[in-house]
Formats: sequence, structure tokens, C-alpha cells
Amino acid sequence: MTAKLFAKLSPLKSCETRRRTARGLGQESAGRVSLRFPLLLLAAVFAWVFSLCGNVPALALDYVLVKRDGGTLNLAGRILVEGQDGSLLLETPDTRYWVIQPEEIVDRRQDQEAFRFLSAEELIRQFRQELGESFAVHRTANYLIFYNCGQSYAAWCGWLLERLYTAFTTFWSRRGVPVRQPGIPLVAIIFPTKSTFIQYARQDAGEAAAAIIGYYHLEKNFTVLYDLTETSAISPLAARRSLAEINRLMAHPESYRAVATIVHEATHQLCYNTGLFSRMAETPLWLAEGVAMYFETPDLQSTAGWRSVGEINPKRLEDFRNSLSRGNRKPLRSLIESDDRLRDTSTALEAYAEAWALCYFLLKRYPQKMAAYVKLVGQKPPAEPYPPQSRVEDFERIFGPIPALEAEFLRFMSRQL
Repeated sequence: MTAKLFAKLSPLKSCETRRRTARGLGQESAGRVSLRFPLLLLAAVFAWVFSLCGNVPALALDYVLVKRDGGTLNLAGRILVEGQDGSLLLETPDTRYWVIQPEEIVDRRQDQEAFRFLSAEELIRQFRQELGESFAVHRTANYLIFYNCGQSYAAWCGWLLERLYTAFTTFWSRRGVPVRQPGIPLVAIIFPTKSTFIQYARQDAGEAAAAIIGYYHLEKNFTVLYDLTETSAISPLAARRSLAEINRLMAHPESYRAVATIVHEATHQLCYNTGLFSRMAETPLWLAEGVAMYFETPDLQSTAGWRSVGEINPKRLEDFRNSLSRGNRKPLRSLIESDDRLRDTSTALEAYAEAWALCYFLLKRYPQKMAAYVKLVGQKPPAEPYPPQSRVEDFERIFGPIPALEAEFLRFMSRQL
């Protein structure tokens, strides 16, 4: 996946920015692999693209006829990036990003119709056409959930996602971090079984699809899941379980990590659709993943609220403890200045644990400073790179020298072990 995307983007050697008035725009192990896949493969790619190119607000609609995979695509949207060689990065009204190479362009034109995102009804028609008529839609206040599993499981997911949405927006708002209502319903897709999920996910994850439970796709901007109970594949009667029955199943300790994965990926989706982070800017991976892990502790016992936000994450704490016991922990600066430890499969497990631990420490010990840091990162302009020295300078501007903070961090976490 990474190689394929970089191959697509490689001709974008140098770019020119076309500035337009933005008038009329809309608003803008198995479990371990599933937690890393989308952001590692896509955030780095788009950060790299935008380090070379400019952000382009669009007044008019751009139409591009694309030759791809033996057929043609008619795309309409706004061009965010245009390379001097003719390469394009296009956003379509369903919020997807399309990387288009010059040799793929058959024709392009523009009119004066204002760009806008799709309405809920338009999204439903589009996804039903893409996924097939076997998929129904479950609508909630903030989500469109497309499913061909049991309706009760889709409703349970909607209940879970809406509770997370409320907890997430309340958490950051209370800490003075502005979050906005998404300008378009958030989309989740649920398949009935693991096997049907893998078949679909291979187009995004390749052979890694077999090792993941769910994912948020940063480029396509939707979350893909499957029925963890697989009840609808067993019998129609099982598919009609009540919400309470499904919740009891999913609250079982054996289901904890699977539910945590749903919450983790849904948190990524919220981060990039409520304005906490920008899909078009380079967010340090330790922060993006640390925030998702901070929220991933499921709260299935309470019927209202989400009391478990910020609780100790048992799996991450265990991984962090194991890292310390082996005595091969890397300096904290290496996590702050680069995403390399998170991308390297030989160090990812320890790096993810430390990213969670660092976010846990900062949000518990320095909540106001952490809020200021999140706002600083979230306001990064999309067209600028975020090199190691700048990352360190921003971090130390808020939290002070890293060596002193690291000593306090380790003392704090030792009391949690």
C-alpha cells in the first residue's frame, strides 16, 4: 500500500499553488496491525505531498476524466494540489482524496458551480450504488452506517459511535480545544463476517487485511468494520438480538481488544473530521496514535456518558512495562522528533505503548499545556513540512526541555506499573 501510493505521488516533484477565493465552500499481532494501518500508510504520504505543494481553496468545480485500471472515471471536485507536470490531488464532494498522474488525465475542465459536500441523502445513494443493494443504512445524529450484517449490530455500533462522539467532543471542549460539527455525516461500513471484511479490505490493505479488525481510511475518510459477533451469518434469529444482548456479548473480557479497535479507529475519524487535526497537515504520529489510544478504553457498562475516557489502558501499560523491563527503551526525543519508531515494525509495539503512556501522562499531569499543544499542532498549515527540529521546538515551547520532562514522565509512569 505504501509503495503503491508513493509510486502514484512520485511525479509531484515541484508544485505551484493556485489561490482562489473560498466563497461558497461547504464545511469542511492482529489487533496491533489494525491500530496502525491507516495513519501510518496515509498520514505520512499526505504530509509528504503537502510538504511539496500548496493548499488550494476552490470556488469552481473541477471536472477530470481519468483513465485508470482499464476504464475511465469521471471525477468532479476541487483541486487541492497541482504539480507543474500536471499531477493533481483532487477532493471530491464525498471528502475523498484522489491522486491523479498526468498520464491518467484524459480531459479536464472547470465551471462556475460552487463546490459543496454531499448531503446525507446524496451520500446514501452513492454508497448504496458502490456497495450494492444488499447494504442497508442506519442513520444516527452524526453517522451513516452502511451494513449488510444484522440490523441490531449496526444499531449497537451506532450507539457506541454516538456515545464516543459525545465523549470526544465534550472532553476537548472542556479543555478549551475547539472542535466543530462535521460538515458531512461520518461514514462507517460494516460487513457481516471476517471473511467478507477481508475481501473488501484487500483493496486498501493488501494481504495485511487478514490481520486487522477494522480501520479508518484517511484518504477515503470512512471507517470499515465487521460484525464481531458474526451473528447474522449464523441465523436470522441470532441477527435479531437486542442491543442489550449484543452489549453483554461485547462487554465480555475476551471482546475487549476488538471493541477497543472500533473505538480507536473511530477516534481517528473524529480527530480528522472535527478539526482537532487536519487531514492535510503533518500530525506527529505519536500524538495522533496516543490520542486514539487514550480514548480506546471502552465503556459498555454505563447507559449514558463515557466514563472510561482516560482510564489506564491495560494492554498499552503491559507493553510499556515490558519495554522498560527489557532495558532497551529509546530516548523520548526520538518519539517526539520523528515517526520512524512507530513505522518500523521492529520497534512499533514499544513505540505505540510509549505514545499512549506519554499522552496519558501529559493529559493527567499537564492538561492545560496538552490542550495548548494539541491546538498548536491542529493549526499547522497544510502546505508546510514538519521537520524534526520544528517538532522538538514546538514540544519544548509548551512543555519545557525534553530531558527534564522525560525524567518526570518515567517517575509518573513507574507509579502506574
